[in-house]
Amino acid sequence: MAPTGLVARIMTLYKGEKEPVPPAISTTVAILILVVYTLIYVLPFYISSTTRPSPILSRDAPSVIKGRTQSVIVSCIICSIATLVALCSLDDESLFEALHRMGYFPIGIVETAKAVALTATLFLGPLFEAGVVEGRWNGWLRLDGIDAVLGSWMGWRNLVTGPVTEEVLFRSAAVPFLLLSRAPTTTTIFLTPIVFGLAHLHHFYEFRITHPHTPVFVGILRSLLQLTYTTLFGGYATFLFLRTGSLLSVILVHTFCNWMGFPRFWGKVSAGEAVIGPDVGEGKREDGRRSLGERELGIQWTIAYYVLLVVGAVGWWKLLWLLTETSSALSAF
Repeated sequence: MAPTGLVARIMTLYKGEKEPVPPAISTTVAILILVVYTLIYVLPFYISSTTRPSPILSRDAPSVIKGRTQSVIVSCIICSIATLVALCSLDDESLFEALHRMGYFPIGIVETAKAVALTATLFLGPLFEAGVVEGRWNGWLRLDGIDAVLGSWMGWRNLVTGPVTEEVLFRSAAVPFLLLSRAPTTTTIFLTPIVFGLAHLHHFYEFRITHPHTPVFVGILRSLLQLTYTTLFGGYATFLFLRTGSLLSVILVHTFCNWMGFPRFWGKVSAGEAVIGPDVGEGKREDGRRSLGERELGIQWTIAYYVLLVVGAVGWWKLLWLLTETSSALSAF
């Protein structure tokens, strides 16, 4: 019996059709490249004593954050150049085509605005709690606190360095290889964030180093929550990246999500209480802020919060495809 592949080729030639060109790389190779990029991003943290946490040196120490910032910038430059060269050589793309596949061109200002608005819809409940219940909306309009947040190394890491470098590596530099391998869109969306989530598991080790007396199961639960949150966000960010073709859009969405942190899914709303705790989702919005003082509110405020949480989720789902539609999409859906 003739091999199936040979029969298919004969039928293609007989019908006068062009033989399909195989992908430049396999999906397996693309995944391996993603894993290698992740190691290039994370492993340097533990090479130098200035970036390696210890019982007396937290990952939040300014010296550690500064050292890691320098490290991830170098890692992103190396990986981005490698991806650009690979796209231009393996797929014979022009420079502009390669930059488009990496999300740099076009920049996508309109796409970015729509992506951030879509994400804000999902956080309608937390925005209500922080802006209305806690009375922060006036300060937002005046841009209060920006200097204080970005003036600290923790704020700079959470709102600038983290979003920029993670999106450059895990979206701009890594996703094009999965596109190059012609992996199914669903595979790209659901596989990339798993590696993105696993890239945060080293926080469990660091938590154990800096909190040796905390029960192990607490660290495990904390890491599982973080893995779930980062994996879900990674899938969403990859979806946005493929739909908008804009690196800027996923960077600003990442910054917004870091600022908001993990939404409240339980408990009563009370004035002066933070929407998130200091560690969940990286301790994102206003690290180290002083409490405004809690005071009890009527049950109607809590009801309003959870209603808006549901309304926001439904609205996000209904607007998901509409607000991410663009001619610059990197993949067909």
